[in-house]
Amino acid sequence: MAAWTAAARQAANLTTLSSPRVASARQAASLIHRRGLAGGGDHHGPPKVNFWQDPLNPSKWKEEHFVIVSLTGWGLLFYGGYKFFTGDKKDKKEEKVGEKSH
Repeated sequence: MAAWTAAARQAANLTTLSSPRVASARQAASLIHRRGLAGGGDHHGPPKVNFWQDPLNPSKWKEEHFVIVSLTGWGLLFYGGYKFFTGDKKDKKEEKVGEKSH
């Protein structure tokens, strides 16, 4: 079978060399981008899952889910630290107003 396809390719190459119009079409066809191995071929390791399917095992999460959860966690950590160290000035003003009226 492989010998048959190799012979067919050689015959096709010989016909393209003899005809300049076909050769230019072949050159144009060779400029078309083909994805090659960019598809989702063989995966190595365990399959990745959504983070809500296995929340206690981040190594099995999909990459984009890991990024979303990580950034959300860091955001909550920074916001909580900001609120803790700066205090809530709005509540303090209301308490002071409440103390003066009593």
